[in-house]
Amino acid sequence: MIKIVGLGPGSKDAITFGTLELLKSSSNVILRTEKHPTVKYLKEMGIAFQTYDEKYEKSESFDDVYSSIAEDIIKRYSEAGEVVYAVPGHPLVAEKSVEILLKLCKKQNIEAEVLPAVSFIDVVMERLQIDPVRGLKIIDAFDIKNQILDKRIGLIVTQVYNKFIASDVKLALLEYYKDDTEIYFIRAAGVKDTESIRTMPLYELDRQGDIDYLTSIYIPRDVENNKDFYDLLDIMEKLRSSDGCPWDREQTHESIKKSMIEESYEVVEAIEKNDDNMVIEELGDVLFQIVFHAQLGKEEGMYNINDIISGICSKMIYRHPHVFGDSNCETSSDVIKKWDEIKKNEQGLKSHTDELKHVPKILPALMRADKVQKKAAKVGFDLDSIEGVFNKVLEEFYEVKNEYNASKKDRILEEVGDLIFSVVNVARFLDIDSEFALNYTIDKFIKRFEYIENEACNNNLRLEDMTLKQMDDLWNKSKSIEKDKI
Repeated sequence: MIKIVGLGPGSKDAITFGTLELLKSSSNVILRTEKHPTVKYLKEMGIAFQTYDEKYEKSESFDDVYSSIAEDIIKRYSEAGEVVYAVPGHPLVAEKSVEILLKLCKKQNIEAEVLPAVSFIDVVMERLQIDPVRGLKIIDAFDIKNQILDKRIGLIVTQVYNKFIASDVKLALLEYYKDDTEIYFIRAAGVKDTESIRTMPLYELDRQGDIDYLTSIYIPRDVENNKDFYDLLDIMEKLRSSDGCPWDREQTHESIKKSMIEESYEVVEAIEKNDDNMVIEELGDVLFQIVFHAQLGKEEGMYNINDIISGICSKMIYRHPHVFGDSNCETSSDVIKKWDEIKKNEQGLKSHTDELKHVPKILPALMRADKVQKKAAKVGFDLDSIEGVFNKVLEEFYEVKNEYNASKKDRILEEVGDLIFSVVNVARFLDIDSEFALNYTIDKFIKRFEYIENEACNNNLRLEDMTLKQMDDLWNKSKSIEKDKI
């Protein structure tokens, strides 16, 4: 049998009587490491043991060390029939080697027994008077980047071995907590004359001179720390409650649907302005719209925010088989082609026409025209050259002119649409975003118009009293000033 025991947090008084008797009576005791305060006591008791400390020098990562230890214990068991493996603390608390060993034992039908032990968590809870019932999360410093942090429960980070690891831990925590969050620095908890427990702001964590393999940290529960996604959900639910906001309570999916479009465009504007603070604010507004619709769905009993998140996660995994599956895509073009194939199958599009029809009508017309043209071009329905595109614009222009002379409103509307569609084609051929190009021109128009108005005001003139030629002269002057600045 393989017996796995814990040496406690570091004080000899924390070793259980059963563990001590087993260590005394066994002839095949192996310690994961000799770097533990209790080991000195074991030597005084005359307990013979071997350690795996040399593996830390030979292996490239801790995962390799722990896997190697587990495999060696299985090997020793096959040779000797019984092994006692001793680790710091409790065998089932932050002890990766034991986790791997137990899996190997189960796989190979080897009997393994874990003896009760005192862990450093017990000592920390006693020293800091923590009640775990209120919520307590324990994570390994080496795994902190894979963990979800939550200010609503206490957090213990174990195995903060050195300043380098402490720095990584600090940076990971700063992505969630405020930099001045009060934390407890805990070293050698429960070890007499060595224990040090003190508070400090989070940003000072990696500046401590006594960080070693006995170091952990504790962050108390603090619901007033940085706001997170769950705070936003709570705010939304409060706004819709009976004692919330009258306006928010009145809204429906239909009444706020256009807000999603407006807020999305404001994000685009912020990005174009290269204004990070504005981007943060506008992205928040978009997120609020999503949460608003999720709350409405929850109240209707149809769906909630978790359904939305689960849906998009599943979609992204399904549409990226080259990342999450065994498909292979070497270039962006390969990715786009595969994406289109998956999307077509997913949405049940049977023909190329179905794909064109699937482009949302709610999109701005220029954007929709560009998307439709690109999809048609993928199957070869496209002009051969930019010259042909220019000729098509001229052709549509003259058709508009002819229909204008005929004064048929419906025909004029149709031909104007054809002309605009052709201009979008020019932009597409030249790899220009037609929506952006038109907005650029609109902004330019407003700027030049502002110049005309300001000049008129400076000369005590009203625009309404000026001739078109006077305004046109100022317009051209504005253009000249712009060219001089280039």
